[in-house]
Amino acid sequence: MGLLDGTTEYDYYSQGSGLGSYQFTSLEDVITYFRFAYIGEDKIISKARRSEVAFHAQRGLQELSFDTFKSCKAMEITVPASLQMVIPRDYVNYTKISWVDSAGIKHLMYPTTKTSNPYRPYQNTDIASNDVKSGYLINPIGTMIEGSNIVVLNDDYRGILMHGMKVSGPNLKPASYIHNMTTTDGLTSVTLMNKNGDNDKNALATTNEQLLITRFNFPSLGVRVSGQSLIETTATVATIVGDTQINVASVEGIKIGMYINQQAFINNNNVEEGKDAIKVIGIGTSTVELSHACEKVAGIGETVGFVSNSTDSTAWSNYKSQTPSENNNDDYEDDTYWPANGERYGLDPQHAQANGSFYIDDCNGKINFSSNIAGKTVILDYISDTVGLDKEMQVHKFAEEALYKWIAYAIIANRINTPEYIVQRYKKERFAAVRTAKLRLSNIKLEELTQILRGKSKQIKH
Repeated sequence: MGLLDGTTEYDYYSQGSGLGSYQFTSLEDVITYFRFAYIGEDKIISKARRSEVAFHAQRGLQELSFDTFKSCKAMEITVPASLQMVIPRDYVNYTKISWVDSAGIKHLMYPTTKTSNPYRPYQNTDIASNDVKSGYLINPIGTMIEGSNIVVLNDDYRGILMHGMKVSGPNLKPASYIHNMTTTDGLTSVTLMNKNGDNDKNALATTNEQLLITRFNFPSLGVRVSGQSLIETTATVATIVGDTQINVASVEGIKIGMYINQQAFINNNNVEEGKDAIKVIGIGTSTVELSHACEKVAGIGETVGFVSNSTDSTAWSNYKSQTPSENNNDDYEDDTYWPANGERYGLDPQHAQANGSFYIDDCNGKINFSSNIAGKTVILDYISDTVGLDKEMQVHKFAEEALYKWIAYAIIANRINTPEYIVQRYKKERFAAVRTAKLRLSNIKLEELTQILRGKSKQIKH
């Protein structure tokens, strides 16, 4: 009847198999034990499906993870030049973020609420229009010739437009899409075709008129479209229809995630269904791997453009480029600052520190740091709900009874015709069990508490 599994002492101490695992009970075992002890004839819960027990067990595990269980999840990185850290995949909330010095000591950073990284749409020059929306639309002036599917625009739009974008205007045939782009003397010309690449979208008149270009495919709805950069190179090997790889003269400046702007790679109507435009997923010494196959031939020497879609707002760009005020090591004892002697009374202590700051960009799943944190080792201590991975779905034995009471109360409270006094009884038992689990997991030791109290009696406080 022993509870230890088949792991031998040799495996445990020498091989490091399951270190510290005995203090936990798997969620699977909790569900099994609960069904055995709480469900059956002459018991408070006469019957319950295993799926129902499993659901409430997982919900209880999540809730207990937030403020009862010990939080031991942590991630360490060296902050790159981008001053950003990707949020861990099982992240729910952070407990603290700190950087580590050469002695391994953590220095707590403070969160700033005075900045953010907001959505930044493309904005044209028509900001004074009465129609607010028009300031965010791409409305170039197009010069067209009747019977031609080539339209000359009034500016260089290489970093703004993409192949596959929809173009509409009074003298254009409906369902016209960009299938080629060339730029000469600062003016971009677009070749219009239908989604299949057929040349049937000729202009209906010779005129200059304002066009509406819809960016349905680049990027997807809700993603920033401003602050883009363009990298252009040439194809060195002709592509074959179905290729997902293109050979280019140079890969300098090309990054994973950039969108390709080349007529052989058509962002067709599939993109309208919520799919992303064709983007870079891999980079070789002279090749670029793409997310979708080409639908036409890209000949040797043809221009290949790669467009980035920046998620950096002006606020974030300014924040990371500035030297934080905490880096000011001035002693204030000069003609500039000395007259302010005593006037810093009431300074908010959270800002009176030199450890740097951060804020969490939840929309993009990143943590952004101030510029003085570049190159430092940062540790993120965070909370997970423990249901992300099967191996983490376990309960500390100090809180096992609390989870049993949680499941029991959840099932009884959701049963019709259950007497209210029974519901209230199990509610109180759940509350008491959770409180007991918190006390047990607080890990208060009398000797450690006594040591701290002895320090309080010193005349010179440490």
